[in-house]
Amino acid sequence: MKKTLLVLFALALSFGAVAKLPAPSDEAKAKAAETAAKNAHGDKIAAYQLCKSREKVAAHYYKTAKATGAKTNAPAATPPCVVPGVYKPAEQAAAPAAVPAPAAAPAKKG
Repeated sequence: MKKTLLVLFALALSFGAVAKLPAPSDEAKAKAAETAAKNAHGDKIAAYQLCKSREKVAAHYYKTAKATGAKTNAPAATPPCVVPGVYKPAEQAAAPAAVPAPAAAPAKKG
């Protein structure tokens, strides 16, 4: 019983702390977007390296199977490995967009 209450109390405190965090600034949002772009490029590189290693393993398998006379199935058709290229950071906006002026309020008759 005490353990359950302690867990519920800790959970309530953690939700309270999250609710009081301020909204992230534009700079923090830009940095998070840049980090996400870097991570996505890293994932593309990892996928390319995995694709190349699979091709290498398959080539070795078919080479050794042919040398030993083992019977193999035809290789499955797979898409070619795509080189992701060099990471290029996103271009920063040269100037912030102009904020449009608010529309004039209609005059009251009275």
